[in-house]
Amino acid sequence: MRRVIIDTDTAGDDTIALLTTLHHFKVEGVTITGGNVAFDQEVENALYTIQVASPGERVPVYKGMERPLNAVGMTTHRTVEEVHGKDGMGNAFFDQAVQRPETKHAVDFIIESIRNNPGDIELLAIAPLTNIAMAFQKDPGIIPLIPHVYIMGGTNNSLGNITAAAEYNFWVDPEAANIVLHAGVPITMVGWDMCVDYSVMDEEDHREIEELGTAGSRFFTAVNQVVRQFNKEVHRLPGTTHPDTLLAAIAADASIMTGAHSYYVEVETQGKLTRGYSMVDIHNRSGREPNVRVCESVNRHKFKQTLLRVLSSIE
Repeated sequence: MRRVIIDTDTAGDDTIALLTTLHHFKVEGVTITGGNVAFDQEVENALYTIQVASPGERVPVYKGMERPLNAVGMTTHRTVEEVHGKDGMGNAFFDQAVQRPETKHAVDFIIESIRNNPGDIELLAIAPLTNIAMAFQKDPGIIPLIPHVYIMGGTNNSLGNITAAAEYNFWVDPEAANIVLHAGVPITMVGWDMCVDYSVMDEEDHREIEELGTAGSRFFTAVNQVVRQFNKEVHRLPGTTHPDTLLAAIAADASIMTGAHSYYVEVETQGKLTRGYSMVDIHNRSGREPNVRVCESVNRHKFKQTLLRVLSSIE
C-alpha cells in the first residue's frame, strides 16, 4: 500500500479528503497547517475525523505552522468560518476525540519520515503550503527523496474562491507555495477550477449520499451544512464543493484525472489585487521549464463513485 503524509487545515471538505486518504493509503501521519479556521479547532477536527474513520492502526496528528511564512509578530491570516461553520464542521460541534495530538512538530515529523523512508512517502497537500515549505527550507536534502507531491491549490486561468484572482491555499501563503512549486519535486496540482467543474455535489447527489445510511454518509451531511448555503449565496453553485477530496481521489487513482499537462507555474506574492494568483503559463510565454503537472479534466462519475465507496465503507 502506498504511504503518504497528508497536510491539512482540517475543516469541511478536508475531513472528507482525510477519510478518502485513510481509505486508500497507509497514512503515516496527519500534519496541521494554519488555514481554514482557528488552529486548535483544525487539530480537533483531524482527530475526530480519524475517530470516525476508525482505521485499524493509530494515525498520529502533528501540530505545525500556525501562520504564513511572512507573518510578522502575531499577525495571522483570514480564516473562513463563514464557509465551514464556527467549528469548521458545519456547526455540528462534535464531541472531543479520544486521541490527542503528538508533541513533535509537524515540520520535524515530515523531515524525519522522509529521511527514514527515502522514496517511499508521498505528500498530499490540501492546505496552505507553509509546513511543507518549512520542511524544504529546514532540510533541502529531503526534496529528492520525495516521489510526488499532490497539491490542491491555485487555479488555471480561472476565477478564485477567496478573491477574484486567487484560490485560498495559495492566497494565505503565496511565498510557501512558490517554495514548494519551484523545489524540483514532481508535482500534480488540482486547482479550484477543477473543483467547480467536476466536484460539485448537488441536491440529488446529497440525497443519494444520505440514502447510504452509514456513519460516513451522516458525517458527510453534517459537515457540509454550512458550505451548502454559502456556495449558493456566494459562489452561485448548486451544491457543495470538494476540492480536497478530488485531490485525494486523483492521488489514489490517476485514471480519475482524464487530462493534464505540465506548465510553468508561479504564484504572485506582491500584487495588490492578485496576491496568491497562480500564473499557469499554458502558452509558455515565459520561456521557462514546466515545473507542475496541472490537472485539466476529470471523470466526474469515477470521482463520485470513489466518494460513495469511501462513505459506504464507514459503518
